[in-house]
Amino acid sequence: MSSPLSAPVRYALQGLAYAAFIAVVGYFSTSPAFRQLGDDEAVLKLSFSHSGQLKFACRERDAAELAKLSPHMRSKSDCPRERAPVRVELDMDGKPLYRVSTAPLGLHRDGAATVYRRLAIPAGRHLFQARLADGPDGVVNFSKEISIELKPGQVLIVDFLTGSGGFVFTHG
Repeated sequence: MSSPLSAPVRYALQGLAYAAFIAVVGYFSTSPAFRQLGDDEAVLKLSFSHSGQLKFACRERDAAELAKLSPHMRSKSDCPRERAPVRVELDMDGKPLYRVSTAPLGLHRDGAATVYRRLAIPAGRHLFQARLADGPDGVVNFSKEISIELKPGQVLIVDFLTGSGGFVFTHG
């Protein structure tokens, strides 16, 4: 069965269809313009992993309890593995910016709690207050307050490093 259009006409129409497709893709690859931040915004990234304190204290087994256990399991101390949730509070200029309570990961809830949050904030000078509670009693164990000048488009990273004394603010 023969086509009513000749081969050169078909190739020309196919070329027009490809050109139209390329024009549409080309237009939408540059327009409308997409911007992640406004002209007067900066970015705050709160990102860290931290293992909370043990949720329950270790206890000593008495002689009767030890006798009931198999010989290979006769450890004098009984220490549950579960850890307490980690609660983080981040304020900017005296107002709450972010709050989260994160449960520890792992099958027995004995791993680290992970926090990640990206926030667009206004550029300028701000006072940040960060607090972390990682014990079963919920008492804040770590806190830091810092005043930082952020330029538009600048990124402020808030990390938590126990070995460095708690919260670390890095901007660049």
